Amino acid sequence: MTTADRPSRLRRSELSTPGHSAKMITKASSSDADLVFLDLEDAVAPSAKDGARATIVAGLNELDWGTKTRAVRVNAVGTRWCHDDLTEVISGAGRNVDVVIVPKIKGPREVWFVDDLLTGLETKLGLEVGRIGIEVLIEETEALARVNEIAGCSPRLEALILGVGDLSASQGIRIGHIGGSADGADGLGYPGDIWHYARNQVIVAARSHGIDAVDGPFADIKSPEAYRREATWASTLGAVGKWAIHPSQVPVANEVFAPSPDEIKQALEVVEAMHKAEAEGLGAASYNGMMIDAATSRVFEGVLDRARRCGVLA
Repeated sequence: MTTADRPSRLRRSELSTPGHSAKMITKASSSDADLVFLDLEDAVAPSAKDGARATIVAGLNELDWGTKTRAVRVNAVGTRWCHDDLTEVISGAGRNVDVVIVPKIKGPREVWFVDDLLTGLETKLGLEVGRIGIEVLIEETEALARVNEIAGCSPRLEALILGVGDLSASQGIRIGHIGGSADGADGLGYPGDIWHYARNQVIVAARSHGIDAVDGPFADIKSPEAYRREATWASTLGAVGKWAIHPSQVPVANEVFAPSPDEIKQALEVVEAMHKAEAEGLGAASYNGMMIDAATSRVFEGVLDRARRCGVLA
């Protein structure tokens, strides 16, 4: 598989689901999330990690996942669990795994390890080589410093995820919890969004290599307004989706990262005006008093394409 062959998946919402809980896996399978990832890392205690693999395999093989992207977050490459996470889950349910999410990477080396191991497993099991994609979490300062290099390091790589929880620890940022004070409301006196630089770096790196950028978790599940704010900031910068650590966050993400009716209406009008101008041999047109050209049209054609993929435009 080459970079051009990467599948195009919706990632408006990526729902985190503890891999040891059959009940929560069943609930996630019927959710409206675009992608569900069954977690073997932070959501599972060390004593439960080995047993959780079998629970995940059963869930992947026995439940109806509809059109959802099915993902598994393994433990970090340097841990004692990662190798067995991959071998046991892919051996048991490889035909029903679309994406592997790799946490706490620091550079391309960890991506290459997972890529090579997946290739060996696919070959051994008679699966299509290269079908299983990879998403990685950018949650260490070393990874953020090398994010552009990471973004282009593997044809399996489909998305970068900004993980602000571990990143705040890695960078020494003084906040109490994930998403708790991104706008300076913590009283520490920092103006604006403390994650703007990291978000922008991850999104630019992802876009420049033709892959997706996904915003990470927001811990305050009792504040949908704050979750919407963070999602809107990420969407404005070019991210395609956001993690949901609770099912209640899924509809917010699906709404924020899909074009609104007003955006679709504007996009249709701009593209139509540009097509009319081109038919008349003109390189630019006027729309509501603004000059539009091919570059403008390209932006709005992207809006329409995304609207079709999200099912909000025929």
